[in-house]
Amino acid sequence: MTNERRPLPKSDLVSTQMKRMPRGDTGPEIALRQELYRRGLRYRIAPKALPGKPDIALTRARIAIFVDGCFWHSCPEHGTLPKHNRDWWKAKLEATVERDKRKDEELTSQEWLVVHVWEHDSIIEAADRIHLLWRQRVGGS
Repeated sequence: MTNERRPLPKSDLVSTQMKRMPRGDTGPEIALRQELYRRGLRYRIAPKALPGKPDIALTRARIAIFVDGCFWHSCPEHGTLPKHNRDWWKAKLEATVERDKRKDEELTSQEWLVVHVWEHDSIIEAADRIHLLWRQRVGGS
């Protein structure tokens, strides 16, 4: 990301909305954690010792899970660029995508399997996929 200063928000309303956006414990994250727990999978939440601090870590299977927001992580299906301060936002979001790639590579080099779930993905389908990966890596039901 460039070292440019953050531009002024378009309005106080926009500023307030951005401040209210959660950094963690989003609805999709909580729903996925609940579904994984219901299936008997135990996990750590945002372990600081791991690169990129995954949203969920299945430590026994070494699976790092990130629940990515469509806006912040530039979803190819739903990602958008704001009209106001467009160049600044474009650089910021591109930097986020590059950071995601770096943390994935770092986790992979430490023999972790990285899984990304988009906020719009079906929680059941995501949990199915993760549970299958867990079984493949650890065995069991």
